[in-house]
Amino acid sequence: MSEPTEVLAAAPPPPGAPGTTPPARRSVTARATLAGTLVSLLLIAAIVLGSRLLRDFDSALLPYAVATVFLAFGVAYRYTVWVSAPGARRLFKKGFGSFFSAANFKKAPTAVPKMIATYLGFQKFLGARSRARWAAHQLIFWGCLLAAAITFPLTWGWFTFTSDSGSGPGYEMRIWGFKIIGFDSLNIVGWLMFHGLDIAAVLVIPGACYFLWRRMKDRGAITGQRFAYDMLPLICLIVISVTGLLLTFSSIFLHGGGYEFLAILHMVSVVFTLVYIPFGKFFHIVQRPAAVGMQLFKYTARQDDQIFACKRCGEPIDTAPYVENLRGTMKDLDLDLGFDAWAEYCPRCKRVLRGNAYLTHVKKGFK
Repeated sequence: MSEPTEVLAAAPPPPGAPGTTPPARRSVTARATLAGTLVSLLLIAAIVLGSRLLRDFDSALLPYAVATVFLAFGVAYRYTVWVSAPGARRLFKKGFGSFFSAANFKKAPTAVPKMIATYLGFQKFLGARSRARWAAHQLIFWGCLLAAAITFPLTWGWFTFTSDSGSGPGYEMRIWGFKIIGFDSLNIVGWLMFHGLDIAAVLVIPGACYFLWRRMKDRGAITGQRFAYDMLPLICLIVISVTGLLLTFSSIFLHGGGYEFLAILHMVSVVFTLVYIPFGKFFHIVQRPAAVGMQLFKYTARQDDQIFACKRCGEPIDTAPYVENLRGTMKDLDLDLGFDAWAEYCPRCKRVLRGNAYLTHVKKGFK
């Protein structure tokens, strides 16, 4: 006897049917959405409280503040999705486990600050590729860091600059309503205070232009680049920096001529870039700190002489815990395929073994 039509219509479609989302994927999406929502709500609460219930909040900066809330949601969402992947989740746990390990701190108390300075701050690993790329990356990094340190607190109403006379030259900088420093806008300290974003723009422009030039001239970069992923972020940085400098130029030399148009153009470029960060190449800024823990994980293993040698040539591959971690990741991804020892060979020997297997099985008898 056939089932009623209503029952068939109400029955859930079988797993994998067209138009359905796998349960695991739905679970990751739900967790990521929840994480993004919670982080966004926390940021909104921090803006309200940090600006003393919006008393110090500048309504002219509302679009920037809204963009940072979307940025917070996007970063939390993307980060949750990223660490939900088996390989990333395993590295994430190992990395942060090493970072907060009391045993590691006792063995190497200076390792963490040293890695933060060299790996995150000065990014020495880029110098091995090219000194020019390292210098350009440093200009962008420190310029963006300076701009973020100034822009975000001002946008949220955490920083305020007030003057008793209303027009200076004496000003007070306050954080959350508490006076931090008083300064004269006509001396060098005042100039640096009011032109910090201009300094950041001067740092960013040459670095971004170098990478943009390289993207258009270097054959290796041209081969694998994508406009939205590789070119657009650099263009956004240049537009933000140039329009920011033009705002200062307009106010000083043009008596405000064209200021409104430049302010709107600058605001649109900043808002677009902030919303774009979690879903483009700039997301590696958020991922990079997790790599410090992984470097510490490998460093502490080297300190214990836990070096793993290639089974074929005897050359050191990496640390034994790292190789074991790689084995576990391959199993998580169902990539071991019975070849659990594949992680025990160096890259060169892997290529040799693949070549021998090809000649033996695919081109058998070929001379």
